[in-house]
Amino acid sequence: MAIPLGRFAAEYADRMRAMLRAVGEMCITAGLILMLFCAYLLWGTGAYTESQQLLLQRQLAAKKAGPPRPEQPVRPGQAVALLRIPKLGRDYQYAVVEGVGADQLRKGPGHYPDTAMPGQVGNFVLSGHRTTYAAPFNEIDELERDDEIVVETREARHTYRVTSQDIVRPDEVDVLAPVPGKPDIRPIRAFITLSTCHPEYSAAERLIVYGVLKDSEPREE
Repeated sequence: MAIPLGRFAAEYADRMRAMLRAVGEMCITAGLILMLFCAYLLWGTGAYTESQQLLLQRQLAAKKAGPPRPEQPVRPGQAVALLRIPKLGRDYQYAVVEGVGADQLRKGPGHYPDTAMPGQVGNFVLSGHRTTYAAPFNEIDELERDDEIVVETREARHTYRVTSQDIVRPDEVDVLAPVPGKPDIRPIRAFITLSTCHPEYSAAERLIVYGVLKDSEPREE
């Protein structure tokens, strides 16, 4: 017995509506999951970094307040110094951690091992996130020549002066040299180099900010 054409068309239309409804619900669910994931990247990771920063900055404050002790090597993940960049706001300050591995950079800006320490002759090189984990280096592209970068340690307050910016490939490691970009030259000055991903939400290149030491003020006991 033949099925009437109108009935067949109605059943086909019902099946299509059900299928489209299911696909639409799946798209809405996927969109919500994606939104939640993005929210976590932007705010959830930032909350983790902020909590770690509170601990690290307290450690630095305790070291400054305590009696002088023999200098000891800084282990990965420990606080090295306090970073301030006045151009980026009065409240801008981050404890710099030793190391640039994933675990270290989740806590804040990281110091490249084997590069100079704050105020020392050579290149004090820092790396930091630009979009997640509080994005400490999100706005370093706004820094201009002669803007100040302040690094406070237990012993002194070091003020660097921004000299230039550059965008390089990730494999251009000459920026880590004691004299940035000139690996064959022996340094006679103290430099600072800030490195972060470029453009935002991409790791295709690196944004680099260079500076030189302007002055150092010993901390008053």
